[in-house]
Amino acid sequence: MTSFLGALPDGFMQHLLGGVGINFWIATVAVVLGLAAGLPLAYGLAAGPRWLRWLAAPPVALMRAVPTFVIMFFLYQILDSGGAPGTSPISPRMMVAWALMPYAAAFIADSGADALRHWREGSRTAALLLLPNLVRAYFVMVMSSGISAAIGVQDGISIILQQANAMGSFAQQLGVYLLGILVFGAILQIGLLAVNRLRRLLVRLAEVPAAGQGA
Repeated sequence: MTSFLGALPDGFMQHLLGGVGINFWIATVAVVLGLAAGLPLAYGLAAGPRWLRWLAAPPVALMRAVPTFVIMFFLYQILDSGGAPGTSPISPRMMVAWALMPYAAAFIADSGADALRHWREGSRTAALLLLPNLVRAYFVMVMSSGISAAIGVQDGISIILQQANAMGSFAQQLGVYLLGILVFGAILQIGLLAVNRLRRLLVRLAEVPAAGQGA
């Protein structure tokens, strides 16, 4: 263990955590873009007139089906490969955020439409479960943003792969991969904990008015 840690360059963990921060940045931007596109579609699916539901359903179905990896490489080929390196109008990490946007928008449209239907039916607790579901989707996108390594973004996955390739033995390479699994596994567990805590909080808040009315 000591030899493995000694083989890592100075400041590697800070470098790795900085790369993980890029994964969070990409997921955050993707959620913001997804909210902008998904909330109007959610209204169209659940609360709008019939003709609006007919208009909203096809783009949501398309966004559910489109592969994120394909969108990312399409944007990369169109925006980055046509000119000199670094002349793209948007950064590679922003390309990844846009590639994740259809997943985020489709999830928000579907979950938001369900929440609106539950709210209209008087099921406030079921409607508010949109919030923990959105937190869960956010952490899924944090993990999915690792595809950005394929186009050269220095995120957490890219840093792990580069460091593993630089190690002198298979055992050291395996140690780097295991370290990456621990870091991203911890992120996933934090996300699951946040989802469960938020769900329990919403259930408790929903039970308080009911208890008050019973008294």
